[in-house]
Amino acid sequence: MMNPEQGNQTSITEFILLGFGTLPELQILLFLLFLVIYIATMAGNILIVVLIVHLHTPMYFFLGNLSCLETFYTSTILPRMLASLLTEDRTISFSGCLTQYYFFGSLGGTECILLSVMSYDRYLAIAKPLQYAARMSDKSCFQLAGGSWLGGFLGNSITVLSISQLTFCGSNDIDHFFCDLIPLVKLSCNDPQLMEILAFTLSLIFLIVPFLLNLMSYISIIATILRIPSSTGRRKAFSTCSSHLIVVTIFYGTLLTVYMFPTTNTLSDFKKVLSVFYTVLTPLVNPIIYSLRNKDVKEALRKAYRKCRFEQC
Repeated sequence: MMNPEQGNQTSITEFILLGFGTLPELQILLFLLFLVIYIATMAGNILIVVLIVHLHTPMYFFLGNLSCLETFYTSTILPRMLASLLTEDRTISFSGCLTQYYFFGSLGGTECILLSVMSYDRYLAIAKPLQYAARMSDKSCFQLAGGSWLGGFLGNSITVLSISQLTFCGSNDIDHFFCDLIPLVKLSCNDPQLMEILAFTLSLIFLIVPFLLNLMSYISIIATILRIPSSTGRRKAFSTCSSHLIVVTIFYGTLLTVYMFPTTNTLSDFKKVLSVFYTVLTPLVNPIIYSLRNKDVKEALRKAYRKCRFEQC
């Protein structure tokens, strides 16, 4: 319900993303920093997608999906932020804000599900190796990957539809560098209870449940690894999932802190910094982690380099 005292105010048609506007002397430096990060992120993830085309296993199929997702994910945030830093124009229309949140939220939900699928893949490979080929057939891989994408986009469509029905009046300042659910709901004139229930439900489905699935998978994986008699076997088994474990830890560590803890004035700036981790830095470090810690990816990179050098590309 709209507050009576706000009922006669003009409805907001655009927002101002405050971003890092409190640091005007660092705008150019931040622009250059984020520009380099964006270029490196796009190049790294596209390179991973190209390299794993020749690695025909479920793990690399899911890794290709993750890298493809990261290119879209970071592109929903960084180009708009770079434009704001360069031009100092921080305004964004209501439809533009809603569109940005739709793709950001959908891709974020997809990544949560996809990381759980990748954990399940590693669990089968280590704890149930005899069942791995049957359970991770080509059909199963396509269904799991497709379900991740479909689930993320369909789930967030409910949130976006609900936001589009809200009325915004009063302040139009969003204390963030992109349009996110919590800052938008705070600016609404409507009773926030329904949106808070919806946000909690979706967080439960797309954040807590996938996190618990990841946790259960890795508890089983670690228990299986500890039962391996030889130290060489334990190291080999752990190396097959260590890269994914690092990615999951970084992604969920920052995401849970931002969305599961109440936002206060004290934590506001801290959460904004943490948001940079899962929206900007995680897509950057994912290809680095997987390429540096995975011998198959490194070998594919060496073959591509030799082929390119031989053909003088």
